[in-house]
Amino acid sequence: MAHIHTAMLKFSGVVITFNEERYIEKCLESLHNVVDEIVVVDSYSTDKTKAICEKFKVKFIEQKFLGYIEQKNFALSQAKYNHVVSLDGDESLSEELQQSIKRLKSSWQYDGYYCNRRNNFCGQWINYSDWYPNKKLRVFDKTKAEWRGLNPHDHIELFDNRAKTGHLKGDILHKTYQTYSEFNKKMEHFSTIASKAYYNKGISAPLWKIFWNPTWAFFKAYVLRLGFLDGFNGFVICYQTGHLTFLKYSKLRELYRSKN
Repeated sequence: MAHIHTAMLKFSGVVITFNEERYIEKCLESLHNVVDEIVVVDSYSTDKTKAICEKFKVKFIEQKFLGYIEQKNFALSQAKYNHVVSLDGDESLSEELQQSIKRLKSSWQYDGYYCNRRNNFCGQWINYSDWYPNKKLRVFDKTKAEWRGLNPHDHIELFDNRAKTGHLKGDILHKTYQTYSEFNKKMEHFSTIASKAYYNKGISAPLWKIFWNPTWAFFKAYVLRLGFLDGFNGFVICYQTGHLTFLKYSKLRELYRSKN
């Protein structure tokens, strides 16, 4: 276990953005009293994102989008302090989580901390399926971690398999899709990125995967993880969980066909 620091730790808040004018203010407000600097890496937003960020005296860096994982690692490299709180532009810290992170400044014990993420879908806070508690490692020592995974599904990974993690009280509040058509568009977009990442990794797409994987994804989210308790929106989310899997493997199969 890392030694406990006696001096007050300083934190950097790190956010990547592109056209986040809807939510970025809420995000920065929630970080503002918690961290000692806020770094925003923006891939040339065409809306009011930059103007909103400038009201908060953030360190605003414009950088052409490199891919989710690459962009987030670039953003980490721009942070002045080693202890980082990482959020997306459509996420904010609940009051309780703000207090939990502030307490860490004098009682940091682990290499990283998980937080539960609560997603708001079409105006409803979702409590079940794969969407809650949706644990994310978002408070960490950046000398011991980096973004990894397959685009667009990035996550923070600690280098050392002996690394210790804790869990913080409170939620990351995530404003996801606020209309069904926005959700559909994003599924198309993400499945295209994911199928290319799978293709580059050499992952195969036999027919049985196209039938079985989406069915299992839906069943797990809707039945085993109680998605049905979130009502109609719960059904929509679990259906799309399966549908995304279907799209990903169908597009992957198409990629193999076109390359042959």
